[in-house]
Amino acid sequence: MSKHIAIRLPDETYGRLQALAERTGRTATLLYIRQAIETHLEDLGDIYLTQAAMERIRSGESKIISGEEFWRGMDD
Repeated sequence: MSKHIAIRLPDETYGRLQALAERTGRTATLLYIRQAIETHLEDLGDIYLTQAAMERIRSGESKIISGEEFWRGMDD
């Protein structure tokens, strides 16, 4: 199942999107917007997880270990 979503784009961004769609013969919404979201969704998830990990390190809840310590712990 798929869901619909509506967004507002600045005129310049919308124009660029439409121009690209016309040059390539593709539809803007179906291909480019969906592709952009799917491409960047994983990156955004990684960024948020990294920020959360850094906060745990800053608060002392987690600590940074060396690669050697990491691999030594894998043998346990």
